[in-house]
Amino acid sequence: MAPDTAPLASWVGRSESVVDVIDPIRVRQLAATLGDAARLASPAAAALPAGWHWAWFNPLALPSGLGDDGHPHRGDFLPPVRLPRRMWAGSRLTWHRVFTVGSAVTRDSRILSVQARSGRGGDMVFVTVGHRYHDDGGTLLDEEHDIVYRAAASDRERAALSALGVRVRAGEHAFERAGARQQAVHADSVLLFRYSAATFNGHRIHYDVDYCRDVEGYPGLVVHGPLLATLLLGFVENTLAPGRFVQSFAFRARRPSFAIGPLHLHAAGAFVDCAMDVWSTDNLGAVAIDARVKLG
Repeated sequence: MAPDTAPLASWVGRSESVVDVIDPIRVRQLAATLGDAARLASPAAAALPAGWHWAWFNPLALPSGLGDDGHPHRGDFLPPVRLPRRMWAGSRLTWHRVFTVGSAVTRDSRILSVQARSGRGGDMVFVTVGHRYHDDGGTLLDEEHDIVYRAAASDRERAALSALGVRVRAGEHAFERAGARQQAVHADSVLLFRYSAATFNGHRIHYDVDYCRDVEGYPGLVVHGPLLATLLLGFVENTLAPGRFVQSFAFRARRPSFAIGPLHLHAAGAFVDCAMDVWSTDNLGAVAIDARVKLG
């Protein structure tokens, strides 16, 4: 039986607005984290790359306002879902203009839906948040962000995750779906820590390996969903279609990836009507992030 979300229904429609400045300091931090030497040297020389906006507008909570997982307590803007585990389930983004370094941007956010589900993976609650980003020139980006809250890992799930870690460390790897073009990703604990720092993300699954293993049952540090999405967008902007404007990007997280072995980015091959399927594969080669990108 799915969890009762009736008490959370009043959160639908709740809104907040946050103003932030796309400052060059955080641009340089992201550039250093993602290996962009040119942007590290000249952070304001070009528009903000697609996906980098996730380093801004994040909640700033005092230590007393944090939960055991490192996230701010629920029940303010986000509903007080009682399920303990939280993951980024996916997003749908449409850019209207690029973000300019140095500009002040407002993000207007609204809770769009709260839905409960129950299945083989246990109880889950999905919260969808709509964001609109705008500056003095009008709308920059429309985004819908899906957050999934899950029950604590069962003994069966913990055993499966532990077995996954054993298989990865034994060198097992085969692509579930191989792209015509591929790029390997070295996602280690340093990359995850620096991305967490640049995005002010205190979620302990990304840097506290003891918490990952002992509390949430994962075999290693969890790679951020938005980090993988940003790497896919960088794959598009820097390799597949350099100089082109990304108009839209939609992705769904199918399974987590961990900082315990190889990860890869994939592209279907060629753009058709300016669109292409791109995806990431996890430590065993299974599809982790499934996405579709469209160029302007």
